[in-house]
Amino acid sequence: RLGRLVLSTGRLVIGSLLTYSWAKQYPPRFGQTSAIAAPGLIAYLTPMTDLTHPNSPHARFVAPAQSHPHLWRLLVGIMLIIAVYFGGILALLGVIWASAGFDAMVIWSARLTAGNTPGAVLLVLATFSGMAIGPMIAAKVLHKRAAATVFGPWRGVLRSFGLGAGVVGAIIGLSILLIDPGYIPVPNVATSVWLMFLPLALVGLLIQTGAEEILFRGYLQQQLAARFRSPLIWAVLPSAIFGLLHFNASADASIAWLTVAATGLFGLLAADLTRVTGNIGVAWGFHFANNAFALLIVALDGPLSGLALYTTPFTAADTATLLPLIARDMAVTLSLWAVLRVAIRVTTSRT
Repeated sequence: RLGRLVLSTGRLVIGSLLTYSWAKQYPPRFGQTSAIAAPGLIAYLTPMTDLTHPNSPHARFVAPAQSHPHLWRLLVGIMLIIAVYFGGILALLGVIWASAGFDAMVIWSARLTAGNTPGAVLLVLATFSGMAIGPMIAAKVLHKRAAATVFGPWRGVLRSFGLGAGVVGAIIGLSILLIDPGYIPVPNVATSVWLMFLPLALVGLLIQTGAEEILFRGYLQQQLAARFRSPLIWAVLPSAIFGLLHFNASADASIAWLTVAATGLFGLLAADLTRVTGNIGVAWGFHFANNAFALLIVALDGPLSGLALYTTPFTAADTATLLPLIARDMAVTLSLWAVLRVAIRVTTSRT
């Protein structure tokens, strides 16, 4: 059995790398994305657990939320999370005001919007602290469960995070080294400056990606699954909200909505990874590795590019270039998810 799983993993890894290479060399239009990503996936990605089984990983993940699953508690919890999130942002600005004065706070507020310097990007990442803390407060105060239960079993979270970040980081890293992206990246931050900020940047990315996973794949998925059995509610609904929160009203409508679709797709795949593992670790690691490359290695020229070694030679205003690239990234996201599903299956069979 293990031999078959290893063989299946090898075939899917090779197929995913070929898919990645194909998508890099021939960026697809949106309508072609599924045709590029689909071959071979269905055969490998049958559900690993019975959703209705009381001892399934997802059932154990949801169990702490079942004691107080009332919808009014969830709605109040969401309002509490919003308040804590914005309160955290105001607290950060208040610290700047208290330590450097009102004018400095105004300057840093503008930099927060632009995100075009290393310090500004770090500040943006730090603003997600409230989003991470809010769901834990809501779980404890409103749902009468331990704050840490939004992660799932802690030992499993750490191991799963390593799997997600390691697999995705390795594949994206190899693709950067071996595959032509179709454009020449523009040098951005000096290497010495980048290395100086790197430790803080990684901590900031842990906070930012962890906050989003705690809220959407932890708190919301658990509380909705405790109340509703249908994945349309506990998986699709949080993913749709996750996607809509990435809507950029200043971008071209086609770019804005395709970005919503891409982030919503990631949310749905992250919900599935959480389902099969019973914790947010793999989804968090996937998210962390993806954002690390997108913010620290090659960033889209514009907001949030202040910490990247390189930027793209185009901006968000270049609709003709971005549309096929976003569609390609959706195909890549599907491929990476497929590899992670097989990696989870293989590691699970050994334990």
